[in-house]
Amino acid sequence: MKFAHLADLHIGKRINNFSMLEDQKYILTQVVNILQKEKPEAVFIAGDIYDTPLPPVEAVRLLDKFLTELAELKMKVFIISGNHDSAERLSFGTGLLNKSGVYISPVFTGIFSPIKIQDEYGSVNIYMLPFLKPVYAKKAWPEEDIRTYDDAVRTAVEKMRIDREARNIIIAHQFVTGAQTSDSEEISIGGLDNISAEIFYPFDYAALGHIHRPQQIGRAFVRYAGTPLKYSFSECGHKKTLVIVNIKEKGKVDISARNLQPLHDMRRIRGNYADLVLRENYEGTDTEDYLAVTLTDENEIPDAIGKLRTIYPNIMKIDYDNKRTQTNNIITANTEKSKLPIDMLSEFYALQNNKPFSKKQRNFAEKLIEQIWEEH
Repeated sequence: MKFAHLADLHIGKRINNFSMLEDQKYILTQVVNILQKEKPEAVFIAGDIYDTPLPPVEAVRLLDKFLTELAELKMKVFIISGNHDSAERLSFGTGLLNKSGVYISPVFTGIFSPIKIQDEYGSVNIYMLPFLKPVYAKKAWPEEDIRTYDDAVRTAVEKMRIDREARNIIIAHQFVTGAQTSDSEEISIGGLDNISAEIFYPFDYAALGHIHRPQQIGRAFVRYAGTPLKYSFSECGHKKTLVIVNIKEKGKVDISARNLQPLHDMRRIRGNYADLVLRENYEGTDTEDYLAVTLTDENEIPDAIGKLRTIYPNIMKIDYDNKRTQTNNIITANTEKSKLPIDMLSEFYALQNNKPFSKKQRNFAEKLIEQIWEEH
């Protein structure tokens, strides 16, 4: 059985007030084109389909278009809800969708009925486990001692009563201990939502979602697909892919990946303002990429982001790296009444900017202070 593994689409996401919808349309079309060539029997989407529990209309339309295209390719689609999704809203109309080969995990009840797919080696059991919190598991199994996320998922897998002699796949959306994270994820402080990778070892493949960097955890068949797009600047170095898996006879699993090319890449650039606007420095680069710009000028450039956007229209954020921002000076209130206002202002400026007033700045400040005193 050959299948594709996707996760964390986050349809409808906005980053720094930029809508990612056009980028998501572009990448999902690319996914469909790859699937047309690969011809897998199934597509697994491991949670966080939308970016919010109440997605905008445009996001719902895009998912509808994507699923319709997959159904037209005669591929079975398996979808679970993630921590960003509303399980109730996502699973609406599952009875009708099942007839089209689109299976969406229902609201968690603690009852597991694997979906079986037949191939030349027999049947493959597919288990769908939506994002599971301890409170959900405790409600389903009040007699069990469930206190942590690890307890919850471990109990869920035990309740599945899987046949170890058969081929089994699980689709889940959890944070496995040891996974490399990114800034765009919602992870509990202190690792409260961590679970152990060995929980998934009874399965021939664990199609995971929740972590945005594509990676394997522990054994090769416990794998995060990652996001199809970069959703934070901590992901600039990531290579986004579509995971293709071919599970043959028991114990034989081939895993490969197909590269995904975004409409706009996400990257960082740095330098002083004069260099960044110099034509020879940006010619030949994709100036429409999503950018985080770090300016190294010592003096702040008025309306820097507005001016730079005439060349780089998709700047998402801008900051400075210079002597002023590198200082670790601590600014505290000074209660010495004997100090003159100009002396206190001079000390404050030096701490804030890591350099003293120039003679011109001090003269200007003294005149301004005198003017204020005269008016009051």
